[in-house]
Formats: sequence, structure tokens, C-alpha cells
Amino acid sequence: MAEVTLFLREYARARRDVGAITPSSAQLSRALTRYLVPSPGHSRAVLEVGPGTGAVTRHIAGALTPLDTLDLIEANPRFAALLRQTYAGDPRLRIRTGLVQEHDLGSYDTIVCGLPFANFDARTTEEIFDRLLGALRPGGTLSFFGYVGGETIRQTFADGAERKRTLAGLGVLRRILRRHTFRTETVLGNLPPARVHHLVPVSPPAHSARPQPCDCRETPSETPSEASS
Repeated sequence: MAEVTLFLREYARARRDVGAITPSSAQLSRALTRYLVPSPGHSRAVLEVGPGTGAVTRHIAGALTPLDTLDLIEANPRFAALLRQTYAGDPRLRIRTGLVQEHDLGSYDTIVCGLPFANFDARTTEEIFDRLLGALRPGGTLSFFGYVGGETIRQTFADGAERKRTLAGLGVLRRILRRHTFRTETVLGNLPPARVHHLVPVSPPAHSARPQPCDCRETPSETPSEASS
């Protein structure tokens, strides 16, 4: 309950930065971590950007082995403090405060991103995706989500300079999705329903592990225009 209260307080205080309306559901968390597949005997490096209060982090941490590592980058210092308290003493986790653009990234097998790209301008969106896709190891995946209908809402209520900024940012997001997406799935069990996009730098990797079931609908023919948060 304390996490939900903090989340709602920060959303009311800085909704452009928080972006989400509620913490991610278990169904959305499972979809976002779908390609965090087991690798017995080998270490995996995972990055989560924008973990918030840690709803998805719990799913990631639960799937880690003692050999794996998890880097968390959270811009909100209050969320970062909560995460440090929650995972104090876990040597696999490293929590960094600030924008992802401000940090030197390592190389990762899996990246999960919870940033509200619909709130960003074109340059910021492009810079973040360039950095994240560039930080993936061969065969690695980047997964992020946006809310169903989010783009329509943003365009309906934005006007003037804000509308121009929104359209430019969404245009960059569409181009990135067209180039890098290998799977999109719709998660109905979230408030509001969400679409999860799975990306790779050049071409889809060959995943041998069978994904776990989820109450979501895969939409391989989904147009990238509905990817906004």
C-alpha cells in the first residue's frame, strides 16, 4: 500500500515524468519480461529503465540466478530511494538515480523499459532508443509498453506547440518500431490496457525458450502508430 500511495503522490506531482497511471499489473510485468529466458550456468546482465516503485522489478529479480546482475536506472529520487530500501543487501542489483542519458551503460542480454515515450520530444526519444538498442548484446532484446489509445488521447488534447511536439515525438517512435519490432502483444489485464513491444537492434533473435502464457492478445500486424504511453 505504501508503494501505491507513493506512486499516486508522484503521479499527481509530476505526471509528465511518471507517465503511468497505476503501477504495472502482474500480467503486464510478465509480458515485459517474456524474453528474460533462463540460461543455466551462464550469467545474464539485465537493465530496467524507469522501474518506478518496482512492480516489474519484482518479476525480474525473482527470475535472476546468483550469477545474474540487474541494473536499475530511475530518474525519480523518491522511487530510487524506495528501491534501495527494498533491495538493500542484494549484491546482484545496482540502482542508479538520474536520466538514462546521463549514465554510461554496460552491455545487456535483456532491457526492460518503463519510460513514458509519449511525453518525450523527438530528440529525446531517438537518443534513448539509440542508447538502449546500442547496449544490447548479440541476441538481446528490448521490451517496453504503451497504453492502448494513448496516441489518440495525446493528439486530441494537445494543441499548438505541444501538438507539434507530440506528433514529432510519435513520428520518431513509429519509425523505430517499424525498424526494430519483432513482436507486439496486447495486455488486457492492466489499467489501462497496454501494448508491449519487443525490439532487437537489427533482426529478431532465435529464442529457444517457449514464452509463458499470459492473458494478452498478440497483435503481429499491429501498426506502430498505437505505441504511445
